[in-house]
Amino acid sequence: MKPIHNKNIIYRFSILEKMQAGISLLGFEVKSIKCGKISLQGSFVKIRNNEAILSGADISPYQKGNFKDDYNSKRDRKLLLKKDEIKRLIGLSAQKGLTIIPLKLYTKANLIKLEIGVARGFKKGDKREKIKEKEYARRKDKLLKNSKF
Repeated sequence: MKPIHNKNIIYRFSILEKMQAGISLLGFEVKSIKCGKISLQGSFVKIRNNEAILSGADISPYQKGNFKDDYNSKRDRKLLLKKDEIKRLIGLSAQKGLTIIPLKLYTKANLIKLEIGVARGFKKGDKREKIKEKEYARRKDKLLKNSKF
């Protein structure tokens, strides 16, 4: 299985810390994920009752008739983390401007793992500054390439 990345996150957030977590899934959801039928777009992690929960991830059914009638593809899924890790996430998410987002989903020794990150959203000025830095680096590389030493 190829890792599934949450696209466009690097353009909207700066990642401060990364962590690995397991996910509590149903059987046909595992098959569906291994086929790549998942979207992390718009999903986030919330802490509720000392449990980390993945919300908004869309896992489409594996086959048309091979799932429960009342199946909700965007249901909340419990993340499997240690108590210390959850306490750390609670402390970090309580800070103003920080959020917890899923970065990528991958398999590790036949287990499905989710990489989550504590992130701070970019402000408009930050985005402009990042663009300026990229342009400067491009110009510098171009000048060094064209100059003869």
